[in-house]
Amino acid sequence: MKHLQFVLVLAIAVNVWECGDAKFGERGELSPRRRRCYDGSLPKRLKKRERKVLLDGSSGGGGASGSSSGEVCHRLYPRVSCCPTRRAAYQILHRRDARIFSTNNTECGRLLEEIKCARCSPNAQVLFHSPDMDKMPHREPDLPRLCQDFCREFYYTCRGHIPELFQADVDEFCQYYGRRDGSQCFPDFHRKQPQAQDSNYLGDEKMEDRKHKHNCYCAQEVLSGLRQPVAVVHCGDGSQRLFVLEREGIVRILNHDLELIKEPFLDIHKLVQSGLKGGDERGLLSLAFHPNYKKNGKLYVSYTTNQERWAIGPHDHILRVVEYTVSRKNPNQVDTRTVRVLMEVAELHRKHLGGQLLFSPDGLLHIILGDGMITLDDMEEMDGLSDFTGSVLRVDVDTDCCTSPYSIPQNNPYFNSTNQPPEIFAHGLHDPGRCAVDRLRSDNGSFLILCTDASGKNASAGRILEITKGKDYENEPSVYDLQSSGGAPPVGGFIYRGCQSRRLYGSYVFGDKNGNLRTLQKSTPTSADGEEWQERPLCLGSPSTCGSMLMGHILGFGEDEIGEVYILASSKSMAQSHSGKLYKLVDPKRPPAPKECQRQVEPPELLMTACSRHCKNGHCTPTGKCCCSPGWEGPLCRVAKCEPACRNGGVCMEPNKCLCKSGYSGDQCEKSEGGMPNDQAKDGLLAHIIGMTSYLLDLSSYVV
Repeated sequence: MKHLQFVLVLAIAVNVWECGDAKFGERGELSPRRRRCYDGSLPKRLKKRERKVLLDGSSGGGGASGSSSGEVCHRLYPRVSCCPTRRAAYQILHRRDARIFSTNNTECGRLLEEIKCARCSPNAQVLFHSPDMDKMPHREPDLPRLCQDFCREFYYTCRGHIPELFQADVDEFCQYYGRRDGSQCFPDFHRKQPQAQDSNYLGDEKMEDRKHKHNCYCAQEVLSGLRQPVAVVHCGDGSQRLFVLEREGIVRILNHDLELIKEPFLDIHKLVQSGLKGGDERGLLSLAFHPNYKKNGKLYVSYTTNQERWAIGPHDHILRVVEYTVSRKNPNQVDTRTVRVLMEVAELHRKHLGGQLLFSPDGLLHIILGDGMITLDDMEEMDGLSDFTGSVLRVDVDTDCCTSPYSIPQNNPYFNSTNQPPEIFAHGLHDPGRCAVDRLRSDNGSFLILCTDASGKNASAGRILEITKGKDYENEPSVYDLQSSGGAPPVGGFIYRGCQSRRLYGSYVFGDKNGNLRTLQKSTPTSADGEEWQERPLCLGSPSTCGSMLMGHILGFGEDEIGEVYILASSKSMAQSHSGKLYKLVDPKRPPAPKECQRQVEPPELLMTACSRHCKNGHCTPTGKCCCSPGWEGPLCRVAKCEPACRNGGVCMEPNKCLCKSGYSGDQCEKSEGGMPNDQAKDGLLAHIIGMTSYLLDLSSYVV
């Protein structure tokens, strides 16, 4: 009897303590062990029969519109729940903020349904409680406290589909809605709890099974701290180096171990005019290495500048394409003295610039230009402005032509070229994002070039084009039309021809600036009309599976010598921030570096061609011919030219500069210092010998 009385007293005390604790929980922080619903009430523990009725009723689909939605909440919280009935779960999932929590995207909709079920969590009061709510009692929180990994996944999955919910960047968003001070967060599960124990909480394995399907890949972080990266390229010399372009005018090198070399490969930030505001595309645009770079050391760069205002008509900036040669002393550095301007285009606006450079398998350089957002009024007022805009130009850089730079062809005041005017390979482009050449050539020897482009003036709707010679893509049908994805323009990628992933082989990998990745695959011919392309989203795994996760806006793509694809992203849009990161796309079902994919690394070699060693007063063409600078001549540009020629035995040592014999002066050594006739300037054999000796000494000292 005494024991029974003791138990009753203890039960009453516990009940009183729980009620007081529930009241405290409305304004204070609850211990994770004390579960409370959103309104402070106790969650209900469901019996086995009740759980079976709820799940069977939801999966039965008896006509209720919320049957599938209710099943989500009962599946997440099957034992202890704050939504013990199907009606309660339905009301939770169809509450007043349906406009914010609605989307047609499957992946985003799945995450939203799970988040809305947080109100059914037995820890709902802790998940939704915030000290800031005391200052704003009239406002209910829209989202629970999210775990950091889940918060970032939710941000990048849904940002393009419900932009009104994401007005800040990922760091600010997850700082506001993320977990603080190690408290409870959603998905609410105890990580220290044994996996074998049956509970409400979604364990790591269950989360992985639900999040990561068989077609997911990993984005492994390679490098961080980049400042507005725009592209990643390789030079194809066997060294397996990667070259990262930063918009302000710097190119950095990653060696074969993906370690950053301190000294930049190229630094032309003083020449480059880059933009700081969003949408301003000016800056370092592209870099392409010559197919025979290992022997001739040639590379080609495009950037915007405004240092030389040669254009006759009004313009905002100049898009310039130049040729450089690698240093003969350091293979990891460009010799900026070897610069040669190939082409210049004057442009009016700072968007739709294009500017990408790429070499096709036939060895020709392709220059992709956007329409520059020029209007019909611009074309009418400024004749020649639109001659090359919105076009794919093709240039043969292997010519031995040594034409002097800055010759304006066809009297066009908005175009400038060093050689012949380039060939217009195709036209009708608007805002080409990025073009890629398929490494694998077809049986008939042709090659495939794919480009992403904006559909007309609508920057958010895109298209994928297969570039063919002579086509006008203003009216030509596209390979695939991309629908608008939250106002994000497409970003072109590469056709995967790597070795690490067999599933991805042959797929065109691309994305949009909101961080969504996609693939485009060419299926087998299904009809007499030809082949069809199929677009599929590319799923990325979570950090718990991959070790890292792609974060931020996609800025561009890259490719290494083996064919593996890289992704450039930035979590912030400010030009001053060093928030750019480089990721490598990896198939988690295979080793990161399979043995059959490993290649012998060839150390970069010094440039040892005869032209590069001996052509001192000119530049070498990619074919090895020494083109002399003005004032020099000869096979290797070693002979200076003086016009008119030197007289009285003088020697032309520099362009238009004669080295005169003793007793003579003047530009052409035409004056005698003694004032006597030239044939009587010196008298006697001894004086003649002395004069010749003095002349030879002067000549030898000048050469030394």
